[in-house]
Amino acid sequence: MNQGRLTARLLDLLFAGWLPAVLLLLVTIAIGPVLGSLSRPLFVVGCAAAGWYAWRQSAGAHVQGAILLFAFAPFVRRFVDVSVGFDQQSIMLIGPLLYILMPLPSIWTWLSLTERPRNPWMIAPIVILFCITYAAVASMLQNDWFNAANGALKWSAPVLYAIALQLRAKADGELVNAMAGAFFVVLPITGLYGIWQYVDPPAWDRFWMNYASITSAGYPLPYMVRVFSTMNGPATYGTFTATGLLLLGFTRPGWQSLLAMGPAALGLLLSLYRAGWLGLALGVMFCMVFAATRVRAVTTGIGIAISATCAVLFTPFGDAIFTRLQSLGSGSEDGSGAERLEEFVTLWNAPDSYLWGVGFTFTDVGVAGSMPIDGQIIASWVTFGIPVGMVCLAAYLWVALWSVSAAWRMPTREGVVLGAIALGGVLIHMPLTAISSGEISVLFWMVFAMACPWDQDVRAGEPAHVLQQA
Repeated sequence: MNQGRLTARLLDLLFAGWLPAVLLLLVTIAIGPVLGSLSRPLFVVGCAAAGWYAWRQSAGAHVQGAILLFAFAPFVRRFVDVSVGFDQQSIMLIGPLLYILMPLPSIWTWLSLTERPRNPWMIAPIVILFCITYAAVASMLQNDWFNAANGALKWSAPVLYAIALQLRAKADGELVNAMAGAFFVVLPITGLYGIWQYVDPPAWDRFWMNYASITSAGYPLPYMVRVFSTMNGPATYGTFTATGLLLLGFTRPGWQSLLAMGPAALGLLLSLYRAGWLGLALGVMFCMVFAATRVRAVTTGIGIAISATCAVLFTPFGDAIFTRLQSLGSGSEDGSGAERLEEFVTLWNAPDSYLWGVGFTFTDVGVAGSMPIDGQIIASWVTFGIPVGMVCLAAYLWVALWSVSAAWRMPTREGVVLGAIALGGVLIHMPLTAISSGEISVLFWMVFAMACPWDQDVRAGEPAHVLQQA
């Protein structure tokens, strides 16, 4: 009997939807430098195949595979680059985006149904897709076909994924727990790697920092890196880690989750990404309001305070963390905050005030004299202009507020923590970080799909019938 159960478990593992994503990452690390530049397109194709397989297994398996790929694909890219040469176009990072586009046929199947239940939560994503089309056309009119395609892919893939995921999401919290399960694996690995990166950045990270246009990761020297771990920058890593800590803290109680959260919390501090810190703190305070999460929120808040204090007092990183913590209350002396305000003045004083936007045709932030794009407000203004940008921002705000309301519509631990993550997104990340493209956008739209499950809004009996056909 025990042997039969073991065999069944091994078969379940063998056919797990997320396993192809893990194997793809490991195989690329092992033979990517040997294959040379050929490994890049092969990785992209492999991501598409893994996404197709995972979606056929289950939506939960697909979510887990997506988190694994977005967390580790940038590391795999850097590992290959240091042997093959720097890839300016970042071809391998297209792979995770293709992975989340594999559920597209299910959207088409849903659209082709003659009788579809109403789904008003889809209005805002559709509005955003129309805005993305406007930006792509604006870039094409400037003969910038590469950025038109690249920007449209990065902005639209997470939105389309959310639509497909929302058709499968239910209010029982299954997808939330699948997401937390992925972070249970991801967080300790990225946290430990981040600590190593801070103390002694490996050769592939130093190589990437020397050639990439990123300006926010510090210097490729020991104790001078703003930790980005296996991901593409401190902001992305900080947002992923803060989200994972909230999910584990409230859906995976126990000593196992504490072991996973320990290195991740230190890695988050070493990212020096204050928006991630504030989003985490705001999420914990939000969870204190609700009975389902109040006790856990109090203990988590105390644990965060103790961990931060120990990191400042008893680690060799204490001075850097303490200096960054002090800057939270510096107000007008905060250089980063002043730069963000200056961006609004620069845009307003431009000859046309970017009235109609420039589409996805941006100047590389690594070019001297170029203006950084910080926050969703600035990103929407530059990309879409003022009229279309306001429509797009309103749609993003609509999506975020509906996600926050999950805490009241689904007053379980899963519903409350989704609302807490969304609240950090709308109050902290939207003003300070562009949440419309790449990895951060994927998290934002995953939360929306899980916080606004279709079975809450359609008539009884209809969701199962429609989902079976889709």
